[in-house]
Amino acid sequence: DSDLSMRTLSTPSPALIFPPNSPGFQNGRESSTSSSSVTGETVAMVHSPPPTRLTHPLIRLASKHQKEQANIDRLPDHSMIQIFSFLPTNQLCRCARVCRRWYNLAWDPRLWRTIRLTGETINVDRALKVLTRRLCQDTPNVCLMLETVIVSGCRRLTDRGLYTIAQCCPELRRLEVSGCYNISNEAVFDVVSLCPNLEHLDVSGCSKVTCISLTREASIKLSPLHGKQISIRYLDMTDCFVLEDEGLHTIAAHCTQLTHLYLRRCVRITDEGLRYLMIYCTSIKELSVSDCRFVSDFGMREIAKLESRLRYLSIAHCGRITDVGIRYIAKYCSKLRYLNARGCEGITDHGVEYLAKNCTKLKSLDIGKCPLVSDTGLEFLALNCFNLKRLSLKSCESITGQGLQIVAANCFDLQMLNVQDCDVSVDALRFVKRHCKRCIIEHTNPAFF
Repeated sequence: DSDLSMRTLSTPSPALIFPPNSPGFQNGRESSTSSSSVTGETVAMVHSPPPTRLTHPLIRLASKHQKEQANIDRLPDHSMIQIFSFLPTNQLCRCARVCRRWYNLAWDPRLWRTIRLTGETINVDRALKVLTRRLCQDTPNVCLMLETVIVSGCRRLTDRGLYTIAQCCPELRRLEVSGCYNISNEAVFDVVSLCPNLEHLDVSGCSKVTCISLTREASIKLSPLHGKQISIRYLDMTDCFVLEDEGLHTIAAHCTQLTHLYLRRCVRITDEGLRYLMIYCTSIKELSVSDCRFVSDFGMREIAKLESRLRYLSIAHCGRITDVGIRYIAKYCSKLRYLNARGCEGITDHGVEYLAKNCTKLKSLDIGKCPLVSDTGLEFLALNCFNLKRLSLKSCESITGQGLQIVAANCFDLQMLNVQDCDVSVDALRFVKRHCKRCIIEHTNPAFF
């Protein structure tokens, strides 16, 4: 305490994180008299640590009785810190206002490796500014302990909030801003340029983000030997509708260490963009191009260049993909574990046969809404893919109970089977349940319980 008394201490108020209409607020004002709110936005307040003693005699008398009953105060510091580690950011700020001991424990650096804020009404720009300022107290202008920032769904996040993160958090490793549609390329470029250890980036639903690259200043400073590379390994750009082949080219050229890439509903991506991707990013293990309607069999030929490194592939609703594309994947990507080809209506039993005979370690397969796949294809799966755990055949019109029985008789580890909108009998479903006891069956047959 003597050390602490030599400097000014402060903690962000929960009003920083909760909107005025939250349960902790009454009539636009928090129930505590130490913070206030302004109509229409969450207010960032900074408070001094709680006083050591309460002065009012009645309060002092009550506190003595409470102190005797407060068993939690008997816990050692390390146990309290362990409990605090399970709390979200807003609750941790509340705990810091209980008493001086809790204040010191709540601001233990070990608890501030992650900031997690959620909510559409929160003034997240101001929240990040106040929190990082407090975390930079011992190391001015630099927050060395913070590694993860998750502000998904905070629609009021703007470039200003990302600039704060970029300037103050050089050790950042994970950033999730999904659904924050007000951020732009410039702010994202600042983060990836000033946070060299960033490995995980989620910008899904950020419709203004068109690519991932370094700022111009960072590109000039880096030597040609460095290659101007970004260390991102996980990148989710789902629903980034304006992403085009040229933007994907820029991403591939800068993010050569990518292992996980998700481009769901990036509807402007074509086979040409995938060609760029395979030139630079040869370590990809998981790739999703679901609902990219311009991706065809030629794109599958490019993806097949990943060979045995590819473990997860989603091409759902890519209507231009046929058996030809499936054959490319099956021939070269023999260690594929997961394939989602739902809605690829050009896939037939021949494609399933080639897949089953070459990707024998397949664990999850979705070929729902593929009307040309029949019991013949299921037989090839059953006789080759014994490790199959998840199988979706939703709306496969040509599937019957006979095909399901063959699968159940050979794939004992089956854990999930989707046969919704399929013409299968109750006897076939009971046969599956009898042979695959751990299997959860999703069906639309009212006679089967």
